[in-house]
Amino acid sequence: MPTTIIVITAAGGIIAVETIFLLISAKRRLAELDENTGKAMLQIGEQLSAGFEMLIALLETTKEYAGQKIITLIESIKTERCAITGKSTPKDIRHQGDIITKTLGILELVSGAYPELKTNENYIKQLAAVETFENMLRSSRQIYNNSVAKLNDEIHRFPFSIVAATLQFSERNYI
Repeated sequence: MPTTIIVITAAGGIIAVETIFLLISAKRRLAELDENTGKAMLQIGEQLSAGFEMLIALLETTKEYAGQKIITLIESIKTERCAITGKSTPKDIRHQGDIITKTLGILELVSGAYPELKTNENYIKQLAAVETFENMLRSSRQIYNNSVAKLNDEIHRFPFSIVAATLQFSERNYI
């Protein structure tokens, strides 16, 4: 009888230790995925920051042709622009992207009104830089969305779902 109690106690202890290791492993995995998603968001923030700098340089070149309208637009962009952090939301990203898209649309109209602007060497180079920025931003968004998919998938899998609920890991939204 004492041997049976010892075996049952030992088995219970082994199961408890394995459960603890499993939960610690799940917590580490969720923390890693959450951190990767935050880093991907920071990368988008870096891309947007560089994009705004390129956009302002492009506007500065355009200012020679369109004057005060462009100066007002530059000030508006500087006011609306915000920093993107690891805790920013896809809504924040979309808002910043909308500012850039709107400004590029205005620049297209301005360049149509000033044909000599389209032949300005700086303007052409800066437009190429903006196109490169857009491609890099698109890649950064894909990386973020892949990170979100991995995190969200793990949050729904057992035993990660238990750890996620207990430690308040929550799903992230896609951009």
